[in-house]
Amino acid sequence: MTVREEILKNIKTVVIKIGSSVISNRDKGRSALECGLSKDWVRHYARKIKFIRDKGYNVVLVSSGAIMAGRERLEFGRADLTIPEKQACAAIGQSFLMHTYEKAFEKKELKVAQILLSHEDLKNRTRYLNAKHTIEALLEKGVVPIINENDSVTVEEIKIGDNDTLSATVACLVDAQLLIILSDVDGLYDRDPSLKVKSGAEKAQLISHISKVNEDIERIAGKSNNRLTVGGMITKVLAAKKTMSFGIPTLVVNGLDEKVIENIFTSKEVGTLFWSGKGKIRDRKHWIAHTLKPAGTLTIDEGARKALVERGKSLLPAGLIMVKGKFEFGNALTLVDESGNEIGRGLVNYSSRDLEQIKGLKTSAVKSLMGESYYEEVIHRDDLVVF
Repeated sequence: MTVREEILKNIKTVVIKIGSSVISNRDKGRSALECGLSKDWVRHYARKIKFIRDKGYNVVLVSSGAIMAGRERLEFGRADLTIPEKQACAAIGQSFLMHTYEKAFEKKELKVAQILLSHEDLKNRTRYLNAKHTIEALLEKGVVPIINENDSVTVEEIKIGDNDTLSATVACLVDAQLLIILSDVDGLYDRDPSLKVKSGAEKAQLISHISKVNEDIERIAGKSNNRLTVGGMITKVLAAKKTMSFGIPTLVVNGLDEKVIENIFTSKEVGTLFWSGKGKIRDRKHWIAHTLKPAGTLTIDEGARKALVERGKSLLPAGLIMVKGKFEFGNALTLVDESGNEIGRGLVNYSSRDLEQIKGLKTSAVKSLMGESYYEEVIHRDDLVVF
């Protein structure tokens, strides 16, 4: 049995992310700035999701396209929009996008539900679980949840970032067994396939399977040259890195290939599969590591690094070298070693003001200084994820 056959055997819920470039009118010869929502492509994917549902799988859809659809309807032709203009596009575009999906799915006798999320919804553990339970309730009723970031009210400081990241968050949220990211490229290549090849040199090769996302893979992913999209390949790779840590395989495939869904569900080698086969981080720790936005950074010494990485210990004040950022008790922080390498994330027991006072101190000195506000651990091992 191949790896892809093994993955298909265990699927109950699949999350599908549809990029703006997949459901745009780009095939009609328009430039990126002139692209609008393609009803034909929306109908196409309504048929494909019906095909997946008929196989007995739950489907959660994460769809881009609200700002693109709104840009067309508000006749914004320039590239750089202000945040209020983007939010205005999202407000008018989201309703049009959902109306288009609803009509397309209705013809396939499927009900859809709109869910708009922001980072504020996911950084709070209670709201995170509420979102999870809402989606699960919809799936139990046979409804296809369609999820997007709440762009009409979200500003840069609280954005999840892009819909690739959002789709990975949702896949982990619902404990999916597969994330499919539909893009306008075949997957990740070992070099930029758009560059001209010198005489005698090999063409760019599609990477079929990636078992670990490291610095080399992130460097290959590069940045997007498509002004219609937000993140390009790098955000897809980072999304896959996130799902892999939760034990969820991710496929990045070309959504403009009309047969790609059938090919996936017949175990054909399409796109790039990100899958390590390893077990997942526990749900709460995954929430700490990948859902919360770090409010600051702690630099720790070599002794503390070994205690955390090699012995599974908590972080104590004595191991702290530097405190960066302003934060309060309970905020998520990034931990780095003396060379600046990220080694983990965790929830802190002190404010940045207090940590500036106690960094490097022995436990007895911290207790004397802090009195009743004393915590032995800066970050307890139960609130710590080591990468």
